[in-house]
Amino acid sequence: MTQIEFAKKNIITKEMREVAKYERVSAVFIRNCVANGTIVILKNNRRKSNTKFRVVGIGRNLKIKVNANIGTSPMNVNIRYEKEKVLTAIKYGADAVMDLSTGGNISKIRKMVIETSTVPVGTVPLYGLICELSRRKKRFDESATAEQMLEEVEKQLLDGVDFVTVHCGLTLKALSILKKKKRLVGIVSRGGSFLAEWMIHNKKENPFYENFDELLNIAKKYDAVISLGDGLRPGCIADNTDAAQIEELKTLGHLQKYALVRNVQTMIEGPGHVPLNQIEKNIKLEKKYCHNAPFYVLGPLTTDIAPGYDHITSAIGGALAGYYGADFLCYVTPAEHLGLPDLEDVKNGVIASRIAAHSAEIARGYKNSLRIDYELSKARKNFDWKKQKALSINPSEFEKRISAKSKDVCSMCGEFCAMKRKI
Repeated sequence: MTQIEFAKKNIITKEMREVAKYERVSAVFIRNCVANGTIVILKNNRRKSNTKFRVVGIGRNLKIKVNANIGTSPMNVNIRYEKEKVLTAIKYGADAVMDLSTGGNISKIRKMVIETSTVPVGTVPLYGLICELSRRKKRFDESATAEQMLEEVEKQLLDGVDFVTVHCGLTLKALSILKKKKRLVGIVSRGGSFLAEWMIHNKKENPFYENFDELLNIAKKYDAVISLGDGLRPGCIADNTDAAQIEELKTLGHLQKYALVRNVQTMIEGPGHVPLNQIEKNIKLEKKYCHNAPFYVLGPLTTDIAPGYDHITSAIGGALAGYYGADFLCYVTPAEHLGLPDLEDVKNGVIASRIAAHSAEIARGYKNSLRIDYELSKARKNFDWKKQKALSINPSEFEKRISAKSKDVCSMCGEFCAMKRKI
């Protein structure tokens, strides 16, 4: 049985208890939210037993989670380096990693990521088929079949992948709206663009939409979470919250509701590039159309002018999105829009997203997040450098920046420190 099936029968599973313990909430609360689709639990039931593996819950009233994307490209393939990226992402606080490899032996890389990671692993299965056809000198739009697409999903779930992004809401109707209301940068989702090209070439509906029942059957077998992908997310500020994006979101809401009836866990992916004044609207629309399903957002990035600093633009948007109700932040690294991220990019991307998530939790009034800030402030007041370091989001950076010769003050103010005054 799936987690939803257990929950609907009022059974609390081992995984529900683990999530409840980590989140400091009741297992009954987790069970009830899994049953109504407002919380998902990321854990493939075929995943090999690993005492270090952390079962992760995403959704209503839980800590805001952070995902880190890693993976090769056709121009850069180094499996050992990708392993280091996985370890780096987890070291700095990622709650999940997605392997988005498009170069080299993708199957081998995916299995390495699953074996290495102590947090849930996600993929975009379509990439595997696209790359395999490319290796055989075949075009995806001309050669791929619906059967092959579904087979690739099952192949990756059989390996132990915990959640998969599948662009089920990119319909012919949505494409027609996109064509009428032309965008500045068009479709920026890699998986979405290949699907759209396939649909146009074959004059057929999205195979994942048409065969959604079969997709659910596959996901149910592994109790995997389907991340309903946003193939029409805005790729620049000028394209935000347009008719095509909203049409896809409405379709995802219908699919989420149907999946819940079929006892398959789903979450919804969202934008993208969104200005600050549109973030609240985007979150509320998702919660409305998708029945409060967990919302997984890329950033959102609040401006287009910061190549090399997009971990900052996404952290600004992620903090606000988290405050308004986003549940899962996909990190953005400084290398976004420029190239494949290196280890330092991965570290900075994770930390930036974690700061955003924590800031949102404070604004939401989460007691444990508020407690950490209170304790660090108390340690700062008491000049307790050891405790400040322990509570900081990156202790190694804290240590690197400490430059005072005296333990009583830092080098910014020295003897003129305001907190040394007896007031």
